[in-house]
Amino acid sequence: MARFAGATAVVTGGGSGIGAALTRALTSAGANVVCTDLDVAAAEAVVGATAGAPGTSRAAALDVTDGDAVRALIDEVVSTDGRIDLMFNNAGIVLGGNTELLAPDQWDHIIDVNIRGVVHGVAAAYPHMIRQGSGHIVNTASMAGLAPAGLLTSYVMTKHAVVGLSLALRTEAAARGVGVLALCPAAVDTPILDAPGVGGFTGRTYYLSGQGIRTPYAPDRLAREALGAIVDDKPLLVVPVQARMAWRFSRMAPGLMQKLAATFVADQRVRQQL
Repeated sequence: MARFAGATAVVTGGGSGIGAALTRALTSAGANVVCTDLDVAAAEAVVGATAGAPGTSRAAALDVTDGDAVRALIDEVVSTDGRIDLMFNNAGIVLGGNTELLAPDQWDHIIDVNIRGVVHGVAAAYPHMIRQGSGHIVNTASMAGLAPAGLLTSYVMTKHAVVGLSLALRTEAAARGVGVLALCPAAVDTPILDAPGVGGFTGRTYYLSGQGIRTPYAPDRLAREALGAIVDDKPLLVVPVQARMAWRFSRMAPGLMQKLAATFVADQRVRQQL
């Protein structure tokens, strides 16, 4: 991973899960990482665990819903390091359950974090990358952004937006020397699997029964594969193989996929007594 030696990277949502794994993978590859999180203590713990790695890392508090704060952090990184090579817009939340139970403020919150949080990262980092003539933006989406199913309606909506933003920006950024990658994993073994939903929804049951996957994907494996996808300049990283198969099937037979998803959602309502 010589590509990453000495590179400057910013990771949002770095205090746990995929963000923490990305921080570990980047420092192991020799990058200098700013690990950010709303919970700065969690980010500091991740940074502490990377001591001795070829690269360096430091923690910073960041609320990705605050566009001014995101811009100020990126500007500070560029001022200190002279550049920003990698921007990982990874922070995200989920809220599962029957759609009619979601309150307007819950819709607003998931839009603010999952969509505006990514937009803020792109808006802050992309102009610097254009001036440099290089860089890579990596947005954490989800398999939910490629093959939708109910009971995750708000999450699916936001992740579709992230996929669309990423693929559209990629076609524009290519001429500027900037790469764009969207991560679209199925269930990953992170705290998001156990995030509370509405009306008694249980995420871990939903994710692991709905995607033909009994064991969630290891975040460190996903992080290593993400770095490989950057090197290969891939538009999307869809893992594991079951997720890629489901995605391809949804593209070939969208009507049938919708029927299967409806059957799955009905089964989940029975299982979880929703």
